[in-house]
Amino acid sequence: MTLSARLKAFALLASLGFCTLTGAAQADVTVSHSNDPNPVLGMELNALLDQERDGLENAGTDAIERLLQSFKPKSSAPKALEYTKAFLDSRPTANGGTEWQCLSEALYFEARGESVKGQFAVAEVILNRVSSPAFPNTVCGVVHQGTGKKYQCQFTYTCDGYSDVVREKAAYEQVAKVARLMLDGAPRSLTQGATHYHTRAVSPRWARTFAKTAQIGVHMFYRMPQA
Repeated sequence: MTLSARLKAFALLASLGFCTLTGAAQADVTVSHSNDPNPVLGMELNALLDQERDGLENAGTDAIERLLQSFKPKSSAPKALEYTKAFLDSRPTANGGTEWQCLSEALYFEARGESVKGQFAVAEVILNRVSSPAFPNTVCGVVHQGTGKKYQCQFTYTCDGYSDVVREKAAYEQVAKVARLMLDGAPRSLTQGATHYHTRAVSPRWARTFAKTAQIGVHMFYRMPQA
């Protein structure tokens, strides 16, 4: 990252209240916990800045801005969130555009058998990937990354050869509400910034080196280094 890009990045952080500038060539990042106590933002910022030492010149301010916007509170986010079916039942029928449809579909095929909390956790992983410069910057891009190559996709249902047909209307309506809440800015506090997960029935090679962040229902959650 060039000095100019670095200064622009810290100026952006300062404008959003996440850091203080102490000099032209140096800056001390101070993550604000007053709005969001989740330490994930600090870890993500450190990962982005560490990319400079790894020679990734493209990290720049765009990636930092995308990350910060994802953590910025949204006015449409619910004031209180409960990980219960009763809470979801109290919410209006969900709807939305392409991004909402992609997230709803992913939750249906990946987590409809999970608890409500587990469904929110899977949604967190997808949105954490969207926020990370290591993955596509849209929900649909994340969900369909690698689709078309059998068993080489990121989410198995998109490349397992089976038809993706929604047959359980009630289950879909529930996960669609989860998707709507998450896209509207519900907090991502269940998985501590996880970017990967797997069921307890399997043990993928990457799980040996990634940091385990949570276990919810039948899923184990992990954070990829530098994600």
